[in-house]
This record gives sequence, C-alpha cells and structure tokens, in this order.
Amino acid sequence: MDVDDLRAILAGSLAQDPRPQAPPGDRLAGVMVPILVGPEPAVVFTRRTAHLSRHAGEISFPGGLQDPGERHVLDTALRETSEELGIPPSAFDVLGALAPVHTTVSGILIVPFVGMLALRPTLTPNAEEIAEVLEFPVRRLIEAEAEVEVPRGDRIYRGFAYGMEGHTIWGATARILHQLIEILRRRSS
Repeated sequence: MDVDDLRAILAGSLAQDPRPQAPPGDRLAGVMVPILVGPEPAVVFTRRTAHLSRHAGEISFPGGLQDPGERHVLDTALRETSEELGIPPSAFDVLGALAPVHTTVSGILIVPFVGMLALRPTLTPNAEEIAEVLEFPVRRLIEAEAEVEVPRGDRIYRGFAYGMEGHTIWGATARILHQLIEILRRRSS
C-alpha cells in the first residue's frame, strides 16, 4: 500500500472533528498515532520510562491528559507529542480521529488522532517520560496482530497484542492500533 492510498483510506474513514465527553469522574486525553511516510509507512510508538506512576515501561502513543485551558483534545495530542518527542504540531498532516478508547482502570477517555509525517522529523525524546522511541512498519504490525488472554493480577486481559522485536504492544495502545488496522483491512480488500 503506497502513501497516497494510505492517506486516502484513512482520511475517508476517520472522524474529522470529534468532541467527546468523558464520563462523570473520568478524564479526557489525546494521543497521536504518528505515521512516517516513506517507501514503507511506519507507526511511531514510545516506551514509557520505568519510574512513571502510570503505565511505567509500557508501549504507548505519544499523548496525555487534557489541560484545563485546552479547547480541543487535538490540541492536547499535538502538545503532548511535541513535549514527549519534540515533533512540532506543524509537522503533522492530521487526517482525523479514531473512535475514543476508555480505560476503566485509569478512568480516562483517550481520543486517538492519526497524523502523517511527510518529512522525517528529528526526534528528541523527553528523557523523563520516554525510555525509547520505536518504529514499526504498518505491514509488520498487521502481520503480528494476535488475539490474546493474559492474566494481569486478579484480572484477565482479553484483546489484541503485537509482539514486535522483543516488545509487546497491548492494552489501550493495542485497541487503538487494532482500529487503525481494521480500517486498512476493510478498505484495501
């Protein structure tokens, strides 16, 4: 799938102006699903540092909680991506948003935006939050997708997981990634 096909498929399938409301008592967050344009489009992920209070060491998309002064959750996703990876908001061609993902354990409604990066940005990860930046080709992510049941303390995680070069993408990040992959599967078949 070339970049123009990818852009057309995603732009035609994503919400253009989402205005989600978090359930009472929950918080709203915005994340960016960065797609690097190139001979083989790739998705950028972060591995969070081990000392963070939430989701330490996990693979995630850049993003975070909405600040009180932010009018739109897209502003949150772009600000957080700039803070975490040093990518300026102007570098993104934001194609739209996937459906929000709710995390019951954290009480957060995550709004995932998909943004393409035509030029490879210089990544400057924030060492306080980001232990590692990961890039995986879209094609390989599709091939790696697996449905799993994994015990996590007194619960069982049932969902999707992606084993990639010694890393496992699971949880809310996997649910977001699965949405992206499903759009690509439906539209390219």
